[in-house]
Order: sequence, then C-alpha cells, then structure tokens
Amino acid sequence: MKNLAHFFFEVGMLKRTPRTGFQFLGSGAESVAEHSFRTAVIGFSLARLDGQADVGRVLQLCLFHDVPEARLGDLNYVNKKYVQANEQAAVDDLAANLPFGEEYRRTLAEFSNCQTREALLAHDADQLEMILALKEYKDLGNRYADEWYPFAVRRLKTDLARKLAGDIWCTDSTRWWFDGDSDWWVNGRHGANAVDCPDDKC
Repeated sequence: MKNLAHFFFEVGMLKRTPRTGFQFLGSGAESVAEHSFRTAVIGFSLARLDGQADVGRVLQLCLFHDVPEARLGDLNYVNKKYVQANEQAAVDDLAANLPFGEEYRRTLAEFSNCQTREALLAHDADQLEMILALKEYKDLGNRYADEWYPFAVRRLKTDLARKLAGDIWCTDSTRWWFDGDSDWWVNGRHGANAVDCPDDKC
C-alpha cells in the first residue's frame, strides 16, 4: 500500500509539470495532468465512434501515456533535437514498485509501439488534444497556431481523427457556451422573460 501511495503522489506531480511546447507557441499554459484528462475524454469518444476498439483499453492508454513525464518532464520537439530521455528506465523503475507493474509496462509499450487499434486511437486523442489547444489560442489571436496545425494533423493515424481535426479547426472555441442569445447576455433571462431595468436597480 505504501508503494501505491508513492505512485499516487508521483501522478500528482503531473499537475505541476508544464507542457513546454507553449513556450515556443508564445501563449498558453497547460499541465501534463490537464492534457491527460482531456486526452482521455477524447480517447473515450474516438473509441465509441470507432465501434470496434476496446473503449476501456483506449482510456487506459490515454490516462497512462504521459505518466513517465512525472520523472522526465515534458520534452517538446525542440528539446528532443538535443536531449534524449531514457523513458524506458523511468517506466521500469516505477513498474518495479507497482502491484500492477507488468501491466503498466505493457500499457506504455503498447502506446509507444502504436500497433493496435486502441494505441492508434490513443495517439490520435493525444494529438487532437493539442489541436484543440491550438484552436483555442488561434481564436485568441495567436497567428502561429495556423503554422503548427498542419504538423499536428500529419501525426494523426486514423481517418476518424483527421475528420474530427478538420471540424475542430473550423469551430469557434467559444460557441459551446456563447450561444448568441442576446437577451440572456444582457438580462440573464431568455426571450419573453427578458425585462430591461434601470442600472441602479439591477
């Protein structure tokens, strides 16, 4: 149980581990934990849409794919030109202390090898999460997001993810909440229930 406690603290480090690519994008910030959460939600969605993949397996791959970064940090594409991290050592050292260590090792190997249907979808979920972040910062005026987007799309493995990427890129990232109901945004009421009142009484 103490080893599990250590593991949970280690996973907590991901909340404090920044995704470093945003340094080069010029705006934005995200922890590895934040990235992994939305990746898992995307992976679940892709697996359900796919209809043939093991949904639980895709979720597991998404949740665990960046756990080694608690020990290694997040190396972006510039870093990786010059720094070679020993990810396998980080995986093996953690696995040696987990009651499900072999399963953890197999999970990371499956994600890295990218051979199974589930791994392909998990990889695509990882990239789609980045594409969503790029679109959010594009909508806030970051012109470099347009330059990064084609490279992220080229990393996608499935037609399903490529279709979704296109839809993401042409969707305003605020439309899910800012729905154009002007009465609501002025009065906090819909349609016929909207009543204007003097500023000093609101």
